[in-house]
Amino acid sequence: MAERLNYVYLDTGAMYRCVTLLALKGQIEAENSPALNDLLASIDIQFETDSEGQKIFLNGRDVTKAIRQDHVTQAVSAYSAIDRVRQAMVERQQSWARNHTGLVMDGRDIGTVVLPDADLKIFLTASAAVRAKRRFLENQAKGLSEQTIEELTEAIEARDYYDAHRENSPLKAAGDAIVIDSSDLNLDQVEEKILSLIEEKE
Repeated sequence: MAERLNYVYLDTGAMYRCVTLLALKGQIEAENSPALNDLLASIDIQFETDSEGQKIFLNGRDVTKAIRQDHVTQAVSAYSAIDRVRQAMVERQQSWARNHTGLVMDGRDIGTVVLPDADLKIFLTASAAVRAKRRFLENQAKGLSEQTIEELTEAIEARDYYDAHRENSPLKAAGDAIVIDSSDLNLDQVEEKILSLIEEKE
C-alpha cells in the first residue's frame, strides 16, 4: 500500500519486537527498571526498503528475521505492555510521523494513541484462524517458523486477548476508524478498499 502511494511505511510492531529481542538477549526481565531504561535510552532502530521489501536494523544489525522468531513472538506482549516501553516507542513513532508527509503506519494503538488525529484510520481485522493460516504461509516462504497453524491460532488468540485487556494502550478500534474485515478478502481487494477510502478523503 505504501509503495503504491509512494508513502513511507512504518511497522510499529517491529519496534516492540526489537525491544523484546534485545531484552531477551540481555536477559533483562520485564520488571528490571534500570537495565530496561538503559536499553531504551540507547536502542537504535532503523527501517530500510529495497527490492526485497522492508528490512529492520537494530543497533546496526539486520534483525528482519530474528524479530519474527517464536521466542520473540511469545514475549513481545509482555514487554510492549510496559508503560515506559510504550512511551519511548510512541515518542519515536510520533516523531517519525512529524517528519514524513506521506506515511502508512500500522500497529495496535495507532489510531487511538499514536496518531489520534490521523487523516485516515483503518482498523484492519480478520479471524484468528485466517490470520494464522496467512502467518503460516508467510513463515514458510521466509523459512522463519515451524509452528503449526493450530499453534499459531492459539498464539494469536492469546495475544489478542492480552493486548485488548492491557491497561496501557489496549487493542481497540478508534471511534472514528473504518473497520475492514479481511477474512474473506485477498490482499489486492484490501488494497482497493483502502485506496477508495483515500480517494474519498482527497
